[in-house]
Amino acid sequence: MQPFQNADIIRDRGAAHIAAERRIFDLYAAHNAGGHDSLFPATIRAATLSHGWGLVSAPVCAEKKRVSPETLTIRRPDDWHVHLRDGAMLKTVLPYTARQFARAVAMPNLNPPVTNAAAATAYRERIMAALPAGLRFTPLMTAYLTDATDPDELARDFADGVFAAAKLYPAHATTNSALGVTDIRKIDHVLERMAAIGMPLLVHGEVTDPEIDIFDREAVFIERVLAPLIARLPTRKIVLEHITTRTAVDFVGSAGPDLAATVTAHHLVINRNALFLGGLRPHAYCLPVAKREQDRLALRRAATSGNAKFFLGTDSAPHPVKDKECDCGCAGIFSAPAALEIYAQVFAEEGALDRFETFASLNGPRFYGLAPNDETLTLRRERWTAPKDVAVDGGAVRPFLAGQPLDWRLG
Repeated sequence: MQPFQNADIIRDRGAAHIAAERRIFDLYAAHNAGGHDSLFPATIRAATLSHGWGLVSAPVCAEKKRVSPETLTIRRPDDWHVHLRDGAMLKTVLPYTARQFARAVAMPNLNPPVTNAAAATAYRERIMAALPAGLRFTPLMTAYLTDATDPDELARDFADGVFAAAKLYPAHATTNSALGVTDIRKIDHVLERMAAIGMPLLVHGEVTDPEIDIFDREAVFIERVLAPLIARLPTRKIVLEHITTRTAVDFVGSAGPDLAATVTAHHLVINRNALFLGGLRPHAYCLPVAKREQDRLALRRAATSGNAKFFLGTDSAPHPVKDKECDCGCAGIFSAPAALEIYAQVFAEEGALDRFETFASLNGPRFYGLAPNDETLTLRRERWTAPKDVAVDGGAVRPFLAGQPLDWRLG
C-alpha cells in the first residue's frame, strides 16, 4: 500500500500538508515495498448518522457486525494522558477519573508548571488529598521540559520514582505551554540522557509556526520534528499523544516498537465539523483540533485494531464554562465523566468489543513496562444520559457529550 500516492487521500489538502505527507511516506515506503501488509484495510464501508456533535459512526459494514454482549468485564484500565488541574477544579474532576482508572499520567502544565521533583511531590500530595475515600488511584507524575531542563536532575528524579515520564510541549502550542521547548535541538542532551535510561518522552505533536495551517500542524510536526528525532535517537521511547490524523496513525504504525500513541475519546467521536455545527461550538474546541472525517475513521481503525502501539489517553482537559464561552475561549474537552463509556460505545459501533480490554487496559502498561491491573470493572449495556454541567468554584464545567444519550454504563 502507498497511502500518500492515492488521489482520494491527498485531495483537498493544503500544500504544506501534502508535502509533509509525501516526505513522511518516504520514511517508510521501503517497509511497505518490502512485502509487508498495510496496518489497516485499504477501504472501509461505513454508514454515518447525524449526531449533536458532528458525525458518529453507526455500526459499520456487515462483516464487522457481531452480537454485542449485555455486559463487558475488563481489567481496570489506566488513563495515559489526563489533565487533573489543581485547587477547586482538581477536587471536582478527580473523582470522575479515579472511579474508572487505576492509574493516570498527570499532565504537568500547571501554572507554574511541574518542572522538578519538589513541584511533582507537592502536586502528587494535593492529588491524593483530593481523592475521595474508598477509591484506589495512583497518579503517575510527569516532568515539564524546558530549554533549561537539567539532564542529571531529571535522570535522578526518574531513578527515584518521582517521575514516570517527561513531557515535551512546543512553546505556545497549548494551555500553559509558554515555558515549553522553543527548539527541540536545544534539549538534545536531555533527550539523549532520557534514551539512555529508558525514560519515556511524551509529545504534544504540533508545530507552532503561524504560517502552517492549524489542521496541518500535526503532520508537519511529524515531518519536521518527530521523524528527525527518531532518526537521531532510534531507541528513544516516545508516546505521540492525542493523535488526530491518518498521517499520525500511519507513521506510528510503521515505526519501530519504541513509538506509540494515545487516542482520545473525543477524537474518535467528532470531526472538525463539530466546531461549526449551527454556529461556533466552543465545547468542541481542543488542541490538537479535531480533523477531517477520513482522519477520524483512521483513528477508529487504529484504536480498535488490537495493535499494541495504540492505547487509551483521554486528554480530559476541563475549563470553566465562562472560559470556554468567551471571545478567546480555552482549548480543552472535559471527557472524564463518561470517558470509558464513550470508548466502549465506539468499540461496540466498530464491532470490536473483544479488543476493548487490549486498548484500554493492556497496551499502555506493556509500553511503559508496568504490570496490568489485577482488579476488574464491568460495563453494562444501558441507555443513559451523559452528565450536564458540573458545578465548580461558583461556576461550572461542561462535560463532553453533555445531555447526550450513551448506550454503555460503568456498573
